[in-house]
Amino acid sequence: MCRSNKQASEHIKRQHTIPYYAKRVRDRCTTRVTKILCAIFLCLILVVGVIFFILWLSLRPHRPRFYIIDFSIPGLNQHSEFENAQITLNVTARNPNQHIGIYYMSMVGSIFYEDQNMGSSPLMDPFYQEPKTTTIVYHTFNVASLTVNSRRWKEFMDNRQQGTVVFRIDIMAVIRFKVSTWGSKHHKMHANCDVAVGQDGSILPAWKNKKCPVYFT
Repeated sequence: MCRSNKQASEHIKRQHTIPYYAKRVRDRCTTRVTKILCAIFLCLILVVGVIFFILWLSLRPHRPRFYIIDFSIPGLNQHSEFENAQITLNVTARNPNQHIGIYYMSMVGSIFYEDQNMGSSPLMDPFYQEPKTTTIVYHTFNVASLTVNSRRWKEFMDNRQQGTVVFRIDIMAVIRFKVSTWGSKHHKMHANCDVAVGQDGSILPAWKNKKCPVYFT
């Protein structure tokens, strides 16, 4: 009798054990598949994120770069009248972007001495700058665009006797970036450069090829 009960118990145990283990195997397989799918999904997200980051880096516009090439006041080394004053400016505008062009809608230059505006003048007509190119900006401020008076000219001459006269150049441009057929909104850009001339009115060597800080307003 005991033996019969034992056999019945073992039979029932086997009947319950087979579905149990089958369920465990099925759950384990399901968990493993889920983990694999999750891993694949996370890898896809990572790859897509890296691709978008690379695209963002390549298409993110970099601001133009301006460098002072030359700056001179020819009459500063002469005891000439201030009515004949002229200022010659030569800078380069570099587009550092690989695939992005720049539309210059306008460009105006201003000369400052001791934070006082000496005069302003348009520097160039509107133009489009290709990627990875450099544009030369050359302009002469004549007496019509300068606000120099006799007192200011005397200050120049006095500082010239000390060996150095320092000016500040502000180049204000309205620009728009272009990527393929897409164009950005308009941005107001400023390039600011301090520049010093010697007794002869020519730029000092230490100030040549100086990079100008650029910011947007």
